[in-house]
Amino acid sequence: MRHIFQQGTNPDKPTLLLLHGTGGTEQDLLPLAEIIDKEANVLSVRGNVLENGMPRYFKRLAEGVFDEEDLIFRTQELNEFLDEAAVKYEFDRNNIVAVGYSNGANIAASLMFHYQDALRGASLHHPMVPRRGIELPDLTGTHAFISAGTNDPICPAQESEDLKELLENAGANVKIHWEDRGHQLTISEVRAAAAWYQGL
Repeated sequence: MRHIFQQGTNPDKPTLLLLHGTGGTEQDLLPLAEIIDKEANVLSVRGNVLENGMPRYFKRLAEGVFDEEDLIFRTQELNEFLDEAAVKYEFDRNNIVAVGYSNGANIAASLMFHYQDALRGASLHHPMVPRRGIELPDLTGTHAFISAGTNDPICPAQESEDLKELLENAGANVKIHWEDRGHQLTISEVRAAAAWYQGL
């Protein structure tokens, strides 16, 4: 997978896994890493799927309707890439915190839905529930931050509430942050995510 790796200055810090939104690239969320943790490793990954020329992490059938088969395949692909990257760049595979926006938040949530130890934590900006009706792994000790817009036309507020409930029922520690906005990623929610991250 196309990616950028930046070695951090503090090996005890997590590796920040940056996951862009639809049409983004591995450059998009680098400024967020600066705000969240200047000392951490950064692994920013570009999605392998193209939708009308726009990079994504998995296919969708329509807006808000995921191609579940492709989602499962691409989640496995990303999980295996993280295994390989941890060996190649010599970082702790068990200390990855994802920072994902929109489509990137969805694939990060999917990692937690499918793999028990894929992520230590995840900052999910404007996510949706990746899959319904499946049993989640035991996520005790996993942390999640969900930021959502009360007027988000793409992710209804109920999606965020449902995702929080599903993750909590699997044992995860979840904090939800509401903004009186739409689907855009705001500096105030990034600062709230950084505050959450400091408490991990």
